[in-house]
Amino acid sequence: MKAAFTFPGQGSQSVGMGKALAERFVQAKAVFAEVDDALGQNLSGLMFEGPEADLTLTANAQPALMAVSLATIRVLEAEAGLDLARDASFVAGHSLGEYSALAAARAFSIADAARLLRIRGNAMQAAVPAGEGAMAALLGLDFDAAAAVAAEAAQGQVCQAANDNGGGQVVVSGAKAAVERACEIAKTKGARRAVMLPVSAPFHCDLMQPAADAMAEALAKVTVSQPIVPLVANVLASAITDPDAIRQALVKQVTGTVRWRECVGYMAQHGVQVFYEVGSGKVLTGLVKRLAEGAEGMAIGTPEDIEAFKVRQQG
Repeated sequence: MKAAFTFPGQGSQSVGMGKALAERFVQAKAVFAEVDDALGQNLSGLMFEGPEADLTLTANAQPALMAVSLATIRVLEAEAGLDLARDASFVAGHSLGEYSALAAARAFSIADAARLLRIRGNAMQAAVPAGEGAMAALLGLDFDAAAAVAAEAAQGQVCQAANDNGGGQVVVSGAKAAVERACEIAKTKGARRAVMLPVSAPFHCDLMQPAADAMAEALAKVTVSQPIVPLVANVLASAITDPDAIRQALVKQVTGTVRWRECVGYMAQHGVQVFYEVGSGKVLTGLVKRLAEGAEGMAIGTPEDIEAFKVRQQG
């Protein structure tokens, strides 16, 4: 049975994440120490104990989520005999999760992934002055309808479809006034609901261009190896392994649409029947059933989940 390993994005963070892994497994503890050293910060302490407001900051949440995902992968390798090159057909990640996926597939070192995500988090936060940007979830519209709503709402400002999560859930991003207009227009176009999201910046739209420029510069200085498993890239919704193509996709991803519905569809079309979500939360697992008929989702982020995975592998 073909499997894909997927990695969550921002919003999946919670205080206490990774703590049980660190207490139980030396491999997890080592990953958290490596990330702390790379950033010169006790990020693991913030993850385990909070405060939540500090963990939620983009510059902290992004490397923290990667750390939990990679700690989980290292434990799966040590405890459950996971061999990604053998056991996975693809890796993929939602937004920042793409960096987790690449680190899991040995394209990045964990330390480089942590430093890149710190740069990415800071650059995304700094790209737009606080309060000037916004994001909203349009529920009950397909991607094309939501993109048309965003275009109509723009009126000379930026307003774009940022995340195509599937199942009638599309997130739009841009200037605050334009996103507010999109919410009103969506209701007239048959949206079930339109909800402003509690985010600190308008991710995945053209307002993020300064952050894309910062990432192009940062990625040029980092070694990117060919991943041991193909990456299904957010902006392409197809698989890539070439290091230069990976760099380009990561830069485009900052301003481009996260095409998650199509990414899952691509993997399903290529025979994937089981989607393992590695790290904090179960957001992507919840989407699998809606996006790939007959596919199975399993979230792995706790010692109990690792035991369940071991039993499954042995079965």
